[in-house]
Amino acid sequence: MGHAGAVHEALPSFQTSKKKKQLETTKHRRSTRRKRGQDMVMKSQDKEDLDHAVGVGDEDDDDDEKAEVERKIEALQRIVPGGESLGVDNLFEETAGYIMALQYQVKALRALSTFFERLDKEKTKLGG
Repeated sequence: MGHAGAVHEALPSFQTSKKKKQLETTKHRRSTRRKRGQDMVMKSQDKEDLDHAVGVGDEDDDDDEKAEVERKIEALQRIVPGGESLGVDNLFEETAGYIMALQYQVKALRALSTFFERLDKEKTKLGG
């Protein structure tokens, strides 16, 4: 499922319905607020949601938000190998796979580093 030159495997699709994601986000926001005992305090995201529903600053905020999302997508496309040729859904899948590949590389490098440090200590103990 990857692309030419990819150094990692793509993950299976994580697509869920937009409605389900919105519901999960709302549930998480509510449970987080309850956990912190802030039921009476309106979070900035809730205020933005309320403003959006009422139409306060709608067009400017939408334009700013779209520009910010586009900027972030372009940054991901530059970072992820082969990202420029991917659509957004595939870009996110590839990004997840790329991050996992990087995590495995870090883990391998740490293991190598530990191995060579121990080897160097043994060499020093033996007078070498």
